[in-house]
Amino acid sequence: MTDSAESPFRFFSLHVTRTRRISPSLVRVSFAGDDLRHFHSHGYDQSLSLFVPHPGQREPRVPIELGDGWWQGWRDLPDDVRAVMRSYTLRELRCGPDEIDIDFVLHTPAGPASAWAERAAPGDRVLLLGPAVADNRAIRFRAPEDADLLVLWGDSTALPAIAAILEALPERQKVRVWIDVHDTSDVIHLTAPPDTEINWLVGEDSLAHLRAASLPPAELPYVWIAGESGSVKALRRHFVQERGIDRRRVTFVGYWRQGMSEEELRAAGE
Repeated sequence: MTDSAESPFRFFSLHVTRTRRISPSLVRVSFAGDDLRHFHSHGYDQSLSLFVPHPGQREPRVPIELGDGWWQGWRDLPDDVRAVMRSYTLRELRCGPDEIDIDFVLHTPAGPASAWAERAAPGDRVLLLGPAVADNRAIRFRAPEDADLLVLWGDSTALPAIAAILEALPERQKVRVWIDVHDTSDVIHLTAPPDTEINWLVGEDSLAHLRAASLPPAELPYVWIAGESGSVKALRRHFVQERGIDRRRVTFVGYWRQGMSEEELRAAGE
C-alpha cells in the first residue's frame, strides 16, 4: 500500500474532534483532518488500519516517508516507539465538513488501542491507512441485487459494520440478524428496514442457536459473517453444508482470532 495517487489506499493524518460512549463497552470516536477530502468509500463494512501513539507520545510513529517501504520501516522501529496498529471498520463518513466515526470495543484488560480510545480527547492525533477510491478490496459486504434475504452474524467487533449495513439497506429488504455480545448492557438500538429481525445473543452458543433457528423462505439468500475467525469458519460451514446456501453467496471475515494478537495474525498471514 502506498501513499500515492495511483494507489487505492493512502495515509490520512487526522485528529480527534469528540468522543461519545455508545454503551458500557463501545465508544465512538470522531476524527477530522484536511486529508479527508481524499477519503472515498462506498462500502458499509469498509476496513481501515488505524495507528495510535504510545502513551506519552504526541503523534503515532510510522515512517510514511519511506513510501512502499513504510511497512518494513514500521516493523523495524523499537516496540516502545512503533505506533500501535489495529484494524477497524468505518462507522460513518460525513462530508462538509469532512469527518469520520470509528467505534471502539473496550476490553478488560484493555489492549493498547482500546486503552487509547477510552482516554481519547479532542486534538489527539492518529494516522489512518484508508481508501482513496470508493470501491476497493477492503470492502467485503457485497450483497447481490437479486438477494431476497440477507442474513448477518457478528460478534461485538462486527457491530459497527452491522449497524452501518442495516442503515444503508433499502426499505423493502428482508433481513435476519444475530449479534453475539458479552452483556445485556451492550444491546443498542439499530436502525434497520421494517422486515428485520435482530437477535441479540448474550452468553449463548451462536452455532447452536443458528442451527435451531428457522429462516424465512428465500430463493437467493446472501449471508455475511464477521468476527472471531474460528466462529466465522464454523458458521460458514453451517450455512453452506447444513443449509445448502451457495458458497459464492456467503461472505465471511475473520476480524480477530482467539488467543492471538493482531500482530501475530498479520505475521501468520491471516
